[in-house]
Amino acid sequence: MDIADRRIATVHFSLHDEHGQPITSTRDHEPLVYMHGTGSIMPGLEQALAGRSPGDSFSVTIPPEAGFGPRHEALVQTLPRGHLQARGEVGVGSKLSAQTAKGPLEVVVVAIDGDSVTVDGNHPLAGRTVEARVEVLDVRLATPHEQQFGLG
Repeated sequence: MDIADRRIATVHFSLHDEHGQPITSTRDHEPLVYMHGTGSIMPGLEQALAGRSPGDSFSVTIPPEAGFGPRHEALVQTLPRGHLQARGEVGVGSKLSAQTAKGPLEVVVVAIDGDSVTVDGNHPLAGRTVEARVEVLDVRLATPHEQQFGLG
């Protein structure tokens, strides 16, 4: 059975940056199980998986617009430390929740300079090309419950 819309696919994958350095992998962990065609994985990977079958192994280069999106410099802001509503000590790498006009956004502290804190709301891989190395393990029809409610 091939991967197609509304089918459940099980895959192992690893992501590598533009220099071939590993970013993340499902190897030695649970594989990814997802419903194809629902937008639950990055578009470039979903597109590359369409029509694949169990046993298929391949690599695909995914540009930012089909992966983690472009980088938006407007999501990098420097704020007075007093504007942060954080619990505990804030340091570089701290993750905070910011309220925006479009709803909550997770931001990461990227710099602290005296009473100023710079936060970045971009995904850490935004603007970067990644390579996915994929192995298709299984493809099956979704159950009626999965069709109605998705994977849960």
